[in-house]
Amino acid sequence: MMNVSQTMETEEDLLTRLHVKLYHPQQSCKGLFGLLPLGNSSKHSADEPLRLGRDPQSCTFTLLDSRVSRKQLALHAYRTAQSPDLLFTVQNLSQRGRLSVNSSALDYLERMDLPDKAHIRFGEYEILITRESGEAKGSFEVDFEVLTVPPSRETCMWVPSMSPVMETGSSGTNRPSLPGDLRVGLLGPLETDETLVYNS
Repeated sequence: MMNVSQTMETEEDLLTRLHVKLYHPQQSCKGLFGLLPLGNSSKHSADEPLRLGRDPQSCTFTLLDSRVSRKQLALHAYRTAQSPDLLFTVQNLSQRGRLSVNSSALDYLERMDLPDKAHIRFGEYEILITRESGEAKGSFEVDFEVLTVPPSRETCMWVPSMSPVMETGSSGTNRPSLPGDLRVGLLGPLETDETLVYNS
C-alpha cells in the first residue's frame, strides 16, 4: 500500500474529472456501452493515455461495436508552465475515418487540445466531454453516462438540420457564415464498415 510519502498527491487533493456522456442512435438495442463503467468514477494515471475503441487488450475503455476501430481515439493529459490545471489533448487513432471535435476534423494520428467542453463525433457516435478542474497533478478521474438524446440536440453545438456539404476545394462563398472546418464536420458518418479500405 502506498503511503503519502511515496506520492506527490495526498488524499485531500481534488482530482481533475472528465465527465464523458455518450450517445448512439442504436444504443438501446445493441448494448454498445456494456463494457463501460457507467455510473462509477475511475481513477487514471496522468502519464498514461486513455484509449477508447473496440479492442479490450489495447484500449482503456471498450465499445461493443464491430464498426468501431480497434483503437478509435486517445486522450492525453498534459500540463503547461502557464497553467496549474491538468489539460488534455484528443487524438484520432482510426485509420479509416475522421473524428471531429467541436466540428474541427482530425485525420489519422492528428491531435488537438481538448476544450473544457468538447463535442466529439465519429461514425454515428456523439460524445460530450466536460472537464472539471482539480489540484492533483499525477492522476485524474473519468465518469461515463449514456444520454437518451444526442448531445448536439441539447447543446446546439451541432446543426443537424443543415445539409451535408461535400469537400470540393471551393471557398463556399454561398455560405459565408459557415466556417470551413464546420463544412468538413458535417459530412456524416465517418466509419460505416470496419472492412472499408480507402483507395489512395
